[in-house]
Amino acid sequence: MKNPPSLDSLVSALKVLPGVGPKSAQRMAYHLLQRDQAGAERLARALDNALTRLTHCERCNTFSETPVCALCADPTRRQDLLCVVEMPADLVMLEQARCFDGLYFVLMGRVSPMDGLGPREANLDKLAARALDGVTREVVVATNFTAEGEVTAHLIAELLKGRGLGLSRIARGMPLGGELEHVDPGTLAQAVYERRSL
Repeated sequence: MKNPPSLDSLVSALKVLPGVGPKSAQRMAYHLLQRDQAGAERLARALDNALTRLTHCERCNTFSETPVCALCADPTRRQDLLCVVEMPADLVMLEQARCFDGLYFVLMGRVSPMDGLGPREANLDKLAARALDGVTREVVVATNFTAEGEVTAHLIAELLKGRGLGLSRIARGMPLGGELEHVDPGTLAQAVYERRSL
């Protein structure tokens, strides 16, 4: 039996989520349509609202509803210290660990030649402009300790070396192959405190 086109369309849309295959997407679609239509409507409204209202912060590149996000606008943050992370979830983890009082730059990805993602897709040009603003004195590279994260960290170091900035990399207190959003706050805090020069 063939599904109605609208159901196929919903299943196909749900498959864009990471880790969701065809069977999981189908189960989600049936659940939303049969058991939780109110939840489906909330999800649709929230997604529409996010797509309409969210943009990127002009300074740190994270998601924001205003041109400059609340963190970048906070005068109590150290303006001369910039931490580079791959994704907004990594920024959230560092904030939860309460181990960093500077500002951030969110790459919104990482360099991954296998996936066809180069320096442009990782926003390294925007990072260079932000880091070389005349206020930043040190850049802390906090990319993940994956192969892609290491390549990204290396490219950032090459991009910013010899530009009058201090460069450091968070320490390997994190597990090799680990990602920031999955690490406990204590381990993450230790990695930031024990960062090393690049």
